[in-house]
Amino acid sequence: MKALTKTSFSFPGQTDVYHGKVRDVYFLGDDLLCMVATDRISAFDVILPEGIPYKGQILNQIAAKFLNATRDIVPNWLLATPDPMVSVGYRCEGYPVEMIVRGYLCGSAWRAYKAGAREICGVQLPEGMRENEAFPTPIITPTTKAEIGTHDEDISREEIIARGLVPEKEYELLEKYALALFARGQEIAKQHGLILVDTKYEFGSYKGQVMLMDEVHTPDSSRYFYADGYAERFAAGEPQRQLSKEFVREWLMDNGFQGKAGQQVPEMTPAIVNSITDRYVELFEGITGDTFVREETDDLSARIEKNIIAYLQSK
Repeated sequence: MKALTKTSFSFPGQTDVYHGKVRDVYFLGDDLLCMVATDRISAFDVILPEGIPYKGQILNQIAAKFLNATRDIVPNWLLATPDPMVSVGYRCEGYPVEMIVRGYLCGSAWRAYKAGAREICGVQLPEGMRENEAFPTPIITPTTKAEIGTHDEDISREEIIARGLVPEKEYELLEKYALALFARGQEIAKQHGLILVDTKYEFGSYKGQVMLMDEVHTPDSSRYFYADGYAERFAAGEPQRQLSKEFVREWLMDNGFQGKAGQQVPEMTPAIVNSITDRYVELFEGITGDTFVREETDDLSARIEKNIIAYLQSK
């Protein structure tokens, strides 16, 4: 199995390219962009040295499935998926905030709560909650969208509006869309024996219309619990069985790496890489309910370039 860890395409009408942590974005003319989901993998804001075969295909296909399943809630940027690792869509002007929706008290929110915080991003939290407990209703804890090399920062609704990051009327719309998308995500997860715990959404504007951007309900942007056994584990105070990429972070931490200065990324042997691929396949099948079909990986760059050019010529 081969992994795609870098791209250097030159497409007809290409005006610019942006190489992100795991995706490479090619800008085409004034209105379109082509997003290539590579097999790079990141954790603790560090791109790990080995690519994970099929990871890009898995994330791209999950995102496309959920973007198509939520068009009745909010318009989105996606136009086509000309290759299993590629999405083409509208070039939106992104809002500088990410909408984090939480249905359960866990992760960073639990760590803050355990340390005594009873307010996160301006949202008041009830007393007496326990780790992995459901909130009475889902909450939104937005973050600023960080520049390269910096961390996202928590921010309140009031700060977003006061600083003029998003106009109030538009922000109200983002909140409405985010909660509706989360409810749909929870419904779909329930059909597959899962609980959508928390996730993030990114929105932008295209020709004056608010649109959903980026990936949706993927394991890189969302946390899932297995519904089976949730209540029993919660009652016993035991960790929940998760379906997310948290297992990668746990493996790194178990081997002494948390992205801190001076720490070395542990060796990613072929066995480790293959085991991560297998877990991503499990994620795909659990979240979508579909059987994952492994596409040919012999010459990924050539395949992707051929499929994108064919799509652009057909327009």
